[in-house]
Amino acid sequence: MAWRLDEAIEHGMIDNTVEGTTTGKIWLAGRDEPLILSLNGDCWRDLAGTVLEFENSNPKVCHEVNSLDTEQTGIVGDITASQKARVPQISEEQITEYYRQNREIPCEWKNILYLEWFSDINGRVLVEAPDYRMRISEHVWEMDQDLEEAQKLANMNSMRDFLAQMIQRSEGDETPDTAKSKIQRSELNEYEWEERLKESDRLTDAYQEVLEKYIDDPDAERKEAFVMGWDGLLGAMADREESDDFDDDDFDEGEGDWNSITGDEDFYHDGIGRDDDEQDYTHPLQVHAQQISLRAFEILGPSCEDSDGPSYELTSSLLRISTKLAGVLNDRSSGYQPEAGFVLAVLKRCLNWINEAVGACQQLIEGEKDLNQIAALEQLRADIFSIRDGILEIRRSLKQR
Repeated sequence: MAWRLDEAIEHGMIDNTVEGTTTGKIWLAGRDEPLILSLNGDCWRDLAGTVLEFENSNPKVCHEVNSLDTEQTGIVGDITASQKARVPQISEEQITEYYRQNREIPCEWKNILYLEWFSDINGRVLVEAPDYRMRISEHVWEMDQDLEEAQKLANMNSMRDFLAQMIQRSEGDETPDTAKSKIQRSELNEYEWEERLKESDRLTDAYQEVLEKYIDDPDAERKEAFVMGWDGLLGAMADREESDDFDDDDFDEGEGDWNSITGDEDFYHDGIGRDDDEQDYTHPLQVHAQQISLRAFEILGPSCEDSDGPSYELTSSLLRISTKLAGVLNDRSSGYQPEAGFVLAVLKRCLNWINEAVGACQQLIEGEKDLNQIAALEQLRADIFSIRDGILEIRRSLKQR
């Protein structure tokens, strides 16, 4: 995951006056010595050839950044002061109230400071700041559009390399069909599936980084596929664009209707059946988990965005549980039925996230003074325990089979 320095920065400077090299110094709250940047590559055209000075009017001490290496050597990512993002137009207190009232947060598009680099020691480091004070010098040299596009492509390749190390694919040369045939020849047990799920978790974390980076990019789909290493998907996109025969309307009704495809296989319903003519099945436990996840967001509001706090840990754990339960408990239209070992391994991981969610919830309760908020958190904790009980019951049922 990326190191995010937005709140910890006091002030700093980025110097790209020498073409092909970007240097800088960044002072962090709570650290005596600044970070020293020595990076290969250039900024985007708005900052290329300039010295950028910036200052945060409200820095905060973030103890986790103390482990950052002082010498930040490596290569640039996207460095620009012209990145656009949606920025709330109201205070954090008002945002909390809007969340509780289920009202849309008023936002505006603004240019933000976006600093990204890939450290040889620490990996990806990121700053996204909409409210820093900035001063940009005159251009010592000018970057044309072609050079900027070349730099952006190099940045995407750097992101791709970083994610490849993060994911650590164990069988990079193996195709999905080959992997499937291996599994079919020898069904994996719960512990073997656990190793595969660790890789899946790394993949999920990597994709989350990608989604956050390209969320507002008009060419997000292609860029996401490229940096994730999904070259087959890139090829499919190219084929789709070249084909003049594809028409979404062809699938609206009749033989090609996606909604007409159903599966007839039984699934792990833990004794809960379904009607023969029911096309889709959603397990009650997964529905329950999803509802609790949404309620947690409503209760906690914008505090969920603090990646170092218990609110974030609570909501992220609940989201993982809901998502994983959907993958192994809900029926698939294709009739796919996962192996028992796989389901047991996933449910075991859900129990670990349950423990993390309960611990975070308890931490929030102990630090809360509002009695109504305490009551809401205590009810949320009770509901989390009910998810745990449901998971334990399904695991017992599967092991008995």
